Amino acid sequence: MPELPEVETVARSLAPQVVGRRIVAVEKLDWERMVETPDLPDFLALIVGRQVLSVGRRAKWLLVTLDAGWTLAIHLRMSGNLIVRGPEATPDAHTHLVLAMDDGRRIFFEDQRKFGRVRLLGPEGLAHLDGAHGPEPLGDTFSAEDLGRILAGRRTKLKPLLLDQSLIAGIGNIYASEALWIARLHPLIPAGDTPAAQVPALHAAIRQVLEEAIANQGSSLRNYRNSYGERGQNQDHFRVYDREGAPCERCGEPITRVVVAQRSTFYCPGCQRLMAD
Repeated sequence: MPELPEVETVARSLAPQVVGRRIVAVEKLDWERMVETPDLPDFLALIVGRQVLSVGRRAKWLLVTLDAGWTLAIHLRMSGNLIVRGPEATPDAHTHLVLAMDDGRRIFFEDQRKFGRVRLLGPEGLAHLDGAHGPEPLGDTFSAEDLGRILAGRRTKLKPLLLDQSLIAGIGNIYASEALWIARLHPLIPAGDTPAAQVPALHAAIRQVLEEAIANQGSSLRNYRNSYGERGQNQDHFRVYDREGAPCERCGEPITRVVVAQRSTFYCPGCQRLMAD
């Protein structure tokens, strides 16, 4: 699933291609359930003619700011890609939404698994989306002290807590595993038992892995591409994620994979020990 770095990369690659352009038609929409709000006839009527003012991100949502107070919010979910293609391109069976722009190019929403979702939001809807998410981990409102307050007193295991979008926005399975390895914290400790002395290290590790991944254009394990159709390179720099059995680059112990809250979790048993170890 695209996480914060992948969505940020899509936003940054999409913006120079579409800002200032006007949406002139919805050329294809063959999976109506991808439009969560408003009702489909209203969505079709409202989006045509809108000009793109900016492109940004909130948590794992891509936010395309349009004129007249509307925002097109797109969640790529498991396998979605948003790619700008030329007028000669033909949408395939996995392209479920095509938005034509006034320069002849088109925005393709490609999604093999049909989990992606689209919302056309006014100011109230946008405020609701914003309020449903915790602080941005790369923002000024997320300090080590803020992280400590989020962790304090919680019995939820540390790894699942980092994935809770209502507490911290944008972190997913890959980057939680990577950050916990850097901070030398076991993914299964209760979040509230995180030693106070290690909270700053975890905070720094979260920011480090996200910033590195953005610099590397995200992680392309399967479907993910930026809006030019290019793969990311961050998968070539994983320390623990998807490296089961490989030696830890820090201590040499084989990387272990466990399932935590139905997600594959990778860690080093040698340098990420449970407190009782």
